[in-house]
Amino acid sequence: MQVPILSGIYADESANFINAYPVNMVPVPSATGLSSGYLRVADGASRLGPGEGTPRGGICWNGRLFRVSGTKLIEIDKDGTYVVRGDVGAGGPCSLVYSFDRLAISSGGNLYYWNGVALQQVVDANLGVCRAVVWVDGYFVSTDGEFLVVTELSDPMTVDPFKYGSSEIDPDPIEAVLKLRNEVVAVNRYTIEFFKNVGGSGFPFQRIEGAQIQKGAIGPHAACIYADTVAFLGGGRSDAPGIYLGVNGSVQKISTYAIDAILARQTEAALVTAVLEVHEFQAHSHLWVRLLDRTLVYDIDSSRQAGVPVWFQLTTAKLGFGVYRIVDPVWCYDRWNVCDVNNGDIGVMTPDSARTFGEISRWEFATALAYNEGRGALWNQLELICLAGRVEAGDDPVISTAYTLDGETWSQERPIRAGVKGDRMRRLVWFQQGFMRNWRVQKFTGDSRSRISAARLEVQLEALAV
Repeated sequence: MQVPILSGIYADESANFINAYPVNMVPVPSATGLSSGYLRVADGASRLGPGEGTPRGGICWNGRLFRVSGTKLIEIDKDGTYVVRGDVGAGGPCSLVYSFDRLAISSGGNLYYWNGVALQQVVDANLGVCRAVVWVDGYFVSTDGEFLVVTELSDPMTVDPFKYGSSEIDPDPIEAVLKLRNEVVAVNRYTIEFFKNVGGSGFPFQRIEGAQIQKGAIGPHAACIYADTVAFLGGGRSDAPGIYLGVNGSVQKISTYAIDAILARQTEAALVTAVLEVHEFQAHSHLWVRLLDRTLVYDIDSSRQAGVPVWFQLTTAKLGFGVYRIVDPVWCYDRWNVCDVNNGDIGVMTPDSARTFGEISRWEFATALAYNEGRGALWNQLELICLAGRVEAGDDPVISTAYTLDGETWSQERPIRAGVKGDRMRRLVWFQQGFMRNWRVQKFTGDSRSRISAARLEVQLEALAV
């Protein structure tokens, strides 16, 4: 009997079956001959060196990596060494965009430019509070939460108050501005509007009628451009928070019941701090939804292949959930560059190791329901078919399994050795694994030392006498 492993199931006290998404395991829908997909341990990160403080965003400009670290704008070399280019003040996550000749940084309500020689602050009082910034057709477009503000084409240090624009289909505040297909996107709290450049002597952008979306983002960094759409965490008026993709008047909800249940356990004050980021590599296109206690990840390409939303969870907590330390992925120097949110260290993603800045991280996944048409059965043997022997030299890791018959309470864990480095023929087999009366869910746990890819679970059942 084969039991699906790409997405598990558990139950709650309200009598709901809820998806149990893998933790630190990446679903890969791919026909291997063993199954239609497999789970692999998520990549880790290694430390290159210290930063200047809390990581607040990064960008690759002219082939160079720039980050806001603490209050400093830094330019980072491939080896992790950096030069401080100036002070951009304190604050939360920053917006970084570039034009042909300058890098713009929205930090702490102010707007700065780095032109390759000096860091300049826009001190024109007509700018107002700069919450976010994009560059479109020669204009730097920002928002103060009420208006869309554009700099002058001839002088980006200057703002004309007679050229303010507004997003007016709903009296909700503007949370952020984005750029999609050379259009300005005003991301409001309950609505989203699109604007195109039409020129003229006033505000140069005109609303695209019919492209409005009747939902918006909950916070200033809870939206981003993903797969040629606007991805956002939020909703409409009187909506519970969800995660959506929207473009040109249409919206698709990608958060499932299980993801919505996780969001529902957060306060609105916590969700306002959420950050959405994009991490694309190989055949994956991942949307990271950074929350205070974990990072939720959606894969649009895998979802299209599987025909169902594909989600998984990232955390660096050894027990339960906690903040995911790897943040701000930026592709530069032919690799993914990241930071450690705990201490501001500069690092890189490590496809050959699952450790997070040297620390061991746990992984976990559960199976779908194993159902024997209502008949009881003994579980004489179960085998997790996977790629083994890919561990660090000197490690002899353990993988454990447990089961539940009601979706809430779990049996005692049963550990086995996963095999040392080079033991690639190792078979992960458990014997005498109890029984089931009706249905059963199996769970597997390990850590980054046991770097496996699990393709399928085979179970040998023995029917109970009726």
